[in-house]
Amino acid sequence: MKKSGILQALAALSQESRLDAFRLLVQAGPQGVAAGEIAAELGLLPNALTFHLDRLREAGLVTVRRDGRSMIYAAQFEAMNGLIAYLTENCCGGAEVCAPDVACKPARKRAKIPA
Repeated sequence: MKKSGILQALAALSQESRLDAFRLLVQAGPQGVAAGEIAAELGLLPNALTFHLDRLREAGLVTVRRDGRSMIYAAQFEAMNGLIAYLTENCCGGAEVCAPDVACKPARKRAKIPA
């Protein structure tokens, strides 16, 4: 990931609603979640949610697809792993002691976000 993409991803995640939405999508796994369900889960108005999801999409952290009348959003795990790799690539002087053991692998089932 290039530095400009890293900065855009970090900027997108630096807002509470966007961070909450991204975490929800990460928990949901590759199948994603309908926009209405995200709005209900996070207590956001649909237009506010669309704004936040667009920032995440522009940063390359989420994708969107249409399923009938629903817009389904999903986390981009490659982008998330690239961000984590960038942040930890020189961890502990390259000794890799503090770097994550493995890249994130999407969960098969969606878990509820703890309150």
